[in-house]
Amino acid sequence: MDDLPSIRRSLQVLVLIALFVTAYFARDLILPIVLGFLLALTLSPVSRGLYRAGVPHAASGFVLISATAVLILGIIGGSAGTVALWSDEIPKMGVEIQQKLRGMSDAVEEVRAATAEVEKIGKEGNGAETQEVQEVVVKAPTLLSSAFDTATQFGATLAVTLILALFLLSSGQLFYLKLVQAMPTMAEKKRALSTVYDVERRVSRYLLTITIINAGLGFAIGLYLAALGLPNAYIWGIAAFLLNFLPYLGGFIGAVLVGAFSIVTFDSLGYALLAPLGYQILTGIEGQLITPWLVGRRLRLNTVAVFLTVVFWGWLWGIPGALVAVPFLVVFKVVCENFEALHTIGNFLSGEVVNPEESEEPHGLDADDAVQRADV
Repeated sequence: MDDLPSIRRSLQVLVLIALFVTAYFARDLILPIVLGFLLALTLSPVSRGLYRAGVPHAASGFVLISATAVLILGIIGGSAGTVALWSDEIPKMGVEIQQKLRGMSDAVEEVRAATAEVEKIGKEGNGAETQEVQEVVVKAPTLLSSAFDTATQFGATLAVTLILALFLLSSGQLFYLKLVQAMPTMAEKKRALSTVYDVERRVSRYLLTITIINAGLGFAIGLYLAALGLPNAYIWGIAAFLLNFLPYLGGFIGAVLVGAFSIVTFDSLGYALLAPLGYQILTGIEGQLITPWLVGRRLRLNTVAVFLTVVFWGWLWGIPGALVAVPFLVVFKVVCENFEALHTIGNFLSGEVVNPEESEEPHGLDADDAVQRADV
């Protein structure tokens, strides 16, 4: 009996590992489901506001998801042609960047040449002892085939995400009532409902706020680059909007891409560097001033925890995993704050010193009212 706690902890660790292994191999199935829930959480405050105004959940859900689909397709359609043209010109752009940065690349080229010479000498020294080796070259898939596969996978993920979000929004409070009915005792019913309300409210607030902030950042970057004279500046505004969902790395990646394109576009290297410099300044203002002010204390997260979460989910699921890492962390933090045994973890994940006993009253359907309706 003394070994029972250690056995229980070992089983918990094994279950956690099994869950992550399943998530790794079932990414194509789990990812659109996760995105569907996150989209529904983001739009749930708007849907609930429309319901209070007299619009049924089914109608508001259809309108919101349709508007989201039109917006996504509009962004794709408006930028696809330019992006495709850029992809054809990437080799040429690479040559132009090399020419303009020739002074910096000469040292690298000398090192590469010296390394190649050493390898050549080594091969000549072993030539008498080595036999001719037949190389087998695996033909890589064509660019058209890769693009078609990517587009098909993206289209399927987008369709599942939108349809699932539509069903969730159209169901209204049905999910909460079913959750209450599944709990055996009144105390567990209230705790479960309070936790779900807290998750919904804070995740939706976080995602909606971050989306608005990123849209404003993308608009500002687009205007700045257009003022500099960079062609198709609106494309970079859209890219900044999307990349800023990726904490820490998104701003750096965007600045590097803008810098490479501006070096190719402008004759003066000094003037070209104004584009990535302004990009970094705007993202710095957003990250250090605007986002902390608008997000608020209750949604602030430990910087170290955010970075490690992004790295882990980026390793597990790639770029989509890095994008959903912070919403995952917000959900986990809220769950920790609603269960006393996990208060220590929740306090660690918080960006400030938090009193675990502090709580917010859930909006929308009252917990006691929901329990009574579910029992009926």
